[in-house]
Amino acid sequence: MSNLIATELLIVGADLYQDPNVIVGYKTGRRIEDHTLRIGPNAYLRTGTILYGGSSIGARFQTGHNVVVREQNHLGDDVQIWNNTTIDYGCTIGNHVKIHTNCYIAQYTVMEDDVFLAPGVTIANDYHPNCFYSAECMRGPTLKRGVQIGVNVTITPGVTIGEYSVIGSGTVVTKDIPPYSLVVGNPSRVIKRVTEVTCKTGVAKEGFGYHPYSEQE
Repeated sequence: MSNLIATELLIVGADLYQDPNVIVGYKTGRRIEDHTLRIGPNAYLRTGTILYGGSSIGARFQTGHNVVVREQNHLGDDVQIWNNTTIDYGCTIGNHVKIHTNCYIAQYTVMEDDVFLAPGVTIANDYHPNCFYSAECMRGPTLKRGVQIGVNVTITPGVTIGEYSVIGSGTVVTKDIPPYSLVVGNPSRVIKRVTEVTCKTGVAKEGFGYHPYSEQE
């Protein structure tokens, strides 16, 4: 699509590319005030993608196959979401975020800029699953800027993971994590600062925790 498209419920930026069998603007059964779907320019939507109405998505958005983004989500620029991943409703996702395959992002999750999720990450938000108080008590976790989450990590409701922390594969994050932490285990535990981790291949001379655009302590 070469020009801006604007309808009552769909606003799409220039140069949207979508494969066959993509659904854009799917209407939720939940009662929400605004069903308009807004997508920035230069998006690429692959087969099986379903984007619900009522969300706002920034520029250069990319999906893999069979991605679902539900309503009332706010996604920044340069977000990539890969195969078989679901973003449930009410999430806030910043710029330059990459979410890999087979991930589930629960309602009300917050991810700041430059977050990375490896395959198989599961995020929870419900302190009282399937009970009377479930909806009132939902609290998604917050992943601060630059957080990197390893394969098959589980993140429990309401926790905050501090800036540029790295969560090792298979970890179950059960409590708040300080910035620049390397975390492993079930339950999660901090074993060192990411600035103390060296690259085993020797390629990254500055060490694992080096971020030239961050202000490290």
